[in-house]
Amino acid sequence: MASFVRHGQPSSNAALIESSPSAASPAVAVPAEAPLQQQEQKQQQPYHPELDIHRVADAEQLLEELDACGVGLIASLNGEHKHDIVEKALVALGCMEHRGACSADDVSGDGAGLMTKVPWELLKAEVPGLSEENTGVGMLFIPDDDAVEAQCREIFNSVAAEEGFEVVGWRDVPINTEAVGPIASKTMPRFRQVFIKSKQGLAGDELERELFIVRKLVEKKKVLALGDGHFDYYVCSLSSRTIVYKGMLNSNAVGRFYEDLRDERFTTPFAIYHRRFSTNTTPKWPLAQPMRVLGHNGEINTLQGNLNWVASRQGGLRNAIWRGREHDFLPLCSAAASDSANLDNMAELLVRSGNDFQEALMILVPEAYRNHPDLNKHYPEVADFYEYYEGLQEGWDGPALLVFSDGKKVGARLDRNGLRPARFWQTDDGMVYVASEVGVLGDVLSAAGNVVAKGRLGPGQMVCADLEAGTFKTNTDIAREVATRAPYKEWLGASCRRLAELNASKFEEGCSLGAGEALRLQAATGYGQEDTTMVIESMAQTGAEPTYCMGDDVPLPVLASTPHLLYNYFKQRFAQVTNPPIDPLREGLVMSLEMRLGRRGNLLEPGPGAYNQIQLDSPVLLENELQAIQSDTALHTQTFQLRYQAGSAGALQAALTQLCADVEGAVRGGVECVVLSDRLGGGMSPDSPPIPALLAVGAVHHHLIRAGLRTETSIVADTAQCFTTHHVAMLVGYGAHAVCPYLAFESCRQWRASPRTEALIK
Repeated sequence: MASFVRHGQPSSNAALIESSPSAASPAVAVPAEAPLQQQEQKQQQPYHPELDIHRVADAEQLLEELDACGVGLIASLNGEHKHDIVEKALVALGCMEHRGACSADDVSGDGAGLMTKVPWELLKAEVPGLSEENTGVGMLFIPDDDAVEAQCREIFNSVAAEEGFEVVGWRDVPINTEAVGPIASKTMPRFRQVFIKSKQGLAGDELERELFIVRKLVEKKKVLALGDGHFDYYVCSLSSRTIVYKGMLNSNAVGRFYEDLRDERFTTPFAIYHRRFSTNTTPKWPLAQPMRVLGHNGEINTLQGNLNWVASRQGGLRNAIWRGREHDFLPLCSAAASDSANLDNMAELLVRSGNDFQEALMILVPEAYRNHPDLNKHYPEVADFYEYYEGLQEGWDGPALLVFSDGKKVGARLDRNGLRPARFWQTDDGMVYVASEVGVLGDVLSAAGNVVAKGRLGPGQMVCADLEAGTFKTNTDIAREVATRAPYKEWLGASCRRLAELNASKFEEGCSLGAGEALRLQAATGYGQEDTTMVIESMAQTGAEPTYCMGDDVPLPVLASTPHLLYNYFKQRFAQVTNPPIDPLREGLVMSLEMRLGRRGNLLEPGPGAYNQIQLDSPVLLENELQAIQSDTALHTQTFQLRYQAGSAGALQAALTQLCADVEGAVRGGVECVVLSDRLGGGMSPDSPPIPALLAVGAVHHHLIRAGLRTETSIVADTAQCFTTHHVAMLVGYGAHAVCPYLAFESCRQWRASPRTEALIK
C-alpha cells in the first residue's frame, strides 16, 4: 500500500480499469452547455490522440520508454566560451559508453549527445547577418524524403511567420554518416538548422517564451499534416541560448558524426553530455538525450500517475506571463514519449513561466524533508516550501539524476531516494564538473592539485553554476535561497488544515451491528472465514499485516472456477513493484502515507489562496473522521451511493455511466470532495447490489481526467469491500485519496465483543 502514495496524491500507477464505461467515453470533452452544432463539429473532426489534452495515460505504452544512463556537465564560472569545453565533454562522453547500450550491430547506440550554448561564432560565419539578441536557432530532425522535407519546412515557416518571426535561413548540418551503425542508419533522419528572427525585437526570456510557443505550435501542426509519420519530424531544440546535438549513436561516435563539434569556432561556456540506456525498448533518434533542458539518468516510476495528473490539470493552468495563450502549448505531455521527455516538458514549462531552474526542480522532484536531521539543522525553512507545493504538484519520483540548463544556469539534481551516483568538483581555474563517476576526463591524478572543492550529491541534493553571476552553489544555499523568496509558512497556514484539527480521530468502541447482521453483510460482501480469522482478526490482535509462506497454489482469478473480488485480478501488478518491500516504517526518511483532500491549485500561480485542503496522516479513515469530513463546509463534500438495480443486461454499466455523470456535475458545481459509499440505506437486497468499489473509483477517476476536472476534487471510498492492505493499495492506486473500510472496522469490534475473545482476555 505504502509504495503507491506520493506527496499527498494517489499515483494512479495501476493499469486502467478498461471495463469502466469512462474508458469508452469521448476523448475530447465538450462542455454540456456547448451548442449542439459545436458538439457535432467536434465529433466529426478526425481524432488525433497526440493532441488530446485529457487523454489518460496507457500503462503498456509507458513501459515501452524508460531510461537508465550516464550523464555529466562541464561549465566555466568565468563565462569563457572555449572549444576546449566541447572537446572535454566528448572525452567524458566517451568514458560513459559502459553506461549506455548498443544494438545488435554493436555500433548503433541507444542514444548520445551534447547540449551547449549556441555557437554563434561558427553559425555567423556560416549564415551571415545573424543577430544573437533576437534570433532563435532550431535543431531539427526531418524525415529522409524530399517531398516530406518540403512539407516540414513549410509547416515551420508558416508557424514562424504567423508568430511574428522572419525565417532568416536554413542550414544543412554537416555530418559523417560513417559514424552511424547499420541499424541506426535505417531510420536516420535529415539534420537541419533553422534561424528565425523576432520582427518585434524580442530578446532574453521573452524571446525564449515565444520560441517555446512556436515549437509547440509546430508540434501540433505536424500531427495534423503528417499523421503517423510525424514522429520523425522532431525539434531537438529551438532557443536563442542553447542547442542540442544528439542521435542514435554510441558515445565515441558523437564527435565524429557531427562535424560542427570538431570545428574550432564551436565555442561554449558549458556542455551537458548524455549516454542513453533505453530500458526494454527500441531506441529512437528523437529520444536520445539531452532533451531541451534536461539530461536524465534513471527512471520515473510514478510516470502514469504523473501524466494523468498533468492531463487533468493542464487545461486550468494560467499565468499572466502567457497573455492568455496557455492553450497554444497544450498538451504538455505524451505517453508516446519517454519518461525523461515528459519530465523535460514539465521542467521547461515552469522555467518559461518565470521560475528559475532550481525552484522548478525542487517543485517537480522534491527532497524528502520530514525526519531529515541535516535539513532541520541547516535549512529548516525549506520544509514549508515543499509542504506548500504538495498541494499544487505531485512529485515525479525517481530514481533520477538530472543535469539541467536554460543557458543561464547549469546544474544537477538528485531525487530523494539518491539511487543514482553523482560526483562534482571545482578547480582553481573556475571550471565546474559533474559526472556519474570520477575519472571521466582521465586526469584524476594530474589535476588533483587544482581541485578547490569536491563532493557527491546526496539524496534530494542539488548543485548549480550561475553562468552570468559566476557563482557555484551547493544544496544548502540553493534550498535556503528558494525557500525564503515567499512567505510559504503563511501560505501553507492559509491553505491547508490537518485532520486532527477537526477533533474526530476517535475509534468507535461498541458494535454498530448485531452479530447475525454483521455475518450476513460479510458474506454478501465477499468475506470468507479465512479472511475474517486470518486477516482481519490477525491485524486487530497484532496491529501488523499478516504474512504467509511463499508457496501459493491458488489458481489465478482469471482462471479460477470460483468467483473472486475484483482486487484479486490485479495482485500480480502490485507484486512486481519492489523487493524488498518499501513502506513508511522501513523507509520513513523517504516516504509517508500522508494524503490531501480538496481541490488542487493552479501550479503557475502560487499564493495564499491557491487551494483549501485537509491533510491526512494516512489514507485510511475512521468512521468518525469520515463523518467530520462529510460535514466540513469548506470542502463542499457530497456522497454518492454505489448501488444499481440488478436483473437487466447492462445494468452495471448504466449505473457507472450515471455515477460518472452525477459526479462530474457535482464537481462542476464546486464539490471538492466526492465520497463514494456502498453503505446500506434500506437493508441488503439481491435486487440492489453494491457497485464494486474499485470499479467505481477507477471509473470516476478516469472520467474526471477526461473531463479535465480531476484536480478540482478528491475521492474518498467508503466501502465494506475493503479489508486488506492490498485492497487499500488498489483503491489508492486507482484514484482514491482516502478509504474508510467500515465493515473491516465493524468486524474488529465484533471480534473484540465475541465471547471467545472475552474468555481469552479473562
